[in-house]
Amino acid sequence: MEISKKKIAMLGAEFLGTGLLTLAIISVKTSGVGYSFFVALGAALAYAVLTFVLGSNSGAHLNPALTIGLWTSRKIKSAPAVLYVVVQLLGGWAAYGLYIYLVKTHLQNTGGAFSVRVMVAEALGTLVFTFGWVAAVAQKYEGLLLGVTVGASLALGVLVAAIASNGLINPAIAIGTHAWDVFGSSGWGNYVLGPVVGGVVGVNLYNYVFSPVTAKVKVASKKK
Repeated sequence: MEISKKKIAMLGAEFLGTGLLTLAIISVKTSGVGYSFFVALGAALAYAVLTFVLGSNSGAHLNPALTIGLWTSRKIKSAPAVLYVVVQLLGGWAAYGLYIYLVKTHLQNTGGAFSVRVMVAEALGTLVFTFGWVAAVAQKYEGLLLGVTVGASLALGVLVAAIASNGLINPAIAIGTHAWDVFGSSGWGNYVLGPVVGGVVGVNLYNYVFSPVTAKVKVASKKK
């Protein structure tokens, strides 16, 4: 792809947005109120604000599972999808690095051994989130309404997943919270495979079953 200011802004928005979302979730999880409800609430607020601020640049996916789901339904081309996923993962990694620098301590690995139960919980939570995200964009929600809707979808997805997992529903956040050991075997089946499967099902379920025939899901909002 040709390098341009717009494309740099798109990738920068995904990197910065994913990093800030990850940092917000780490902050809540490691605080004295790190319960599922408060993690979901914090994630929803952060995602709503980031969607409102960065949505016009990149669409504010901020989640590799969502991007891959949109790619499978041909709503984003292969090259941008790959770049989105790469910068999202780097954003989650950067958030973890910034966190351990600020607090001078490492997070304990919470990925654990592969569990079908945990994987299914993460897949279901991601399905809920991506279904809500695609529905909001397909119905052309904009501004505050879009932010509130996708934020609420994320909160509901986190709560559903948290029944049997850490409630992350995002491989990039799994890196940031140290639930996925990128260079090892811990967490990838639970917190990478689960969300990706859920994202693919959620996006395609809405697009091919529930979406109005005329609705079109875009990567980003309308050009100015």
